[in-house]
Amino acid sequence: MVRDGMQVSGWLPGILLCACSLLPAQSPELPLALLNASGQIVVDGRPTPYLIRHLPVSSFPELPEELAALLNRRGCQIPQTYQAYGPENVVHASLERAGSSDWAVLCSAGGTVSLLVYFSSAPAELHLLAAAPETERLQAHGARGVLGFDWGIDSAAPQRIHQAQAGMDRRPPLEDHDALAASIINGETVYHFYAKGVWTVLEMPE
Repeated sequence: MVRDGMQVSGWLPGILLCACSLLPAQSPELPLALLNASGQIVVDGRPTPYLIRHLPVSSFPELPEELAALLNRRGCQIPQTYQAYGPENVVHASLERAGSSDWAVLCSAGGTVSLLVYFSSAPAELHLLAAAPETERLQAHGARGVLGFDWGIDSAAPQRIHQAQAGMDRRPPLEDHDALAASIINGETVYHFYAKGVWTVLEMPE
């Protein structure tokens, strides 16, 4: 989930300390350099540094064993937004139908970040909803304008969806289960919804 709050004022020291605070004590003892992605990209004609913090799958012990195994098989790490003040971008919600126990995860592997969904009714499968190079999910922050990861996910209960659709000429009726909200910090939120065997993006007011 993306939250407003934490502001990072320096670039490398402050962010690395924050990454340490996100790692639970039981996580594997891996050097932070192996968890993070950093480098430079050209922004407005100028090389600009970026740092993307990752957490290992083991940082989320609440995940079902089958899902954790699928993610580890893909080489997934979980990217954290630059605003993160706790482990994020793993969501537990009723995404398939009312009352179902499902999961959504942002998975970073090989420089690409993917939005994956796991239904408890089909434990051997992962649904891919979206994917992009990690370097296309960056936003400047802090006094020095260092780029950090800006894509976050959280669950959207039926009432939240209904409120977001207020103002539409033909407002849809209240849904009976959750959507998956994918948000850019200080930007757009896209609501992914599963019904009748198909994923759609819910219509919102302009």
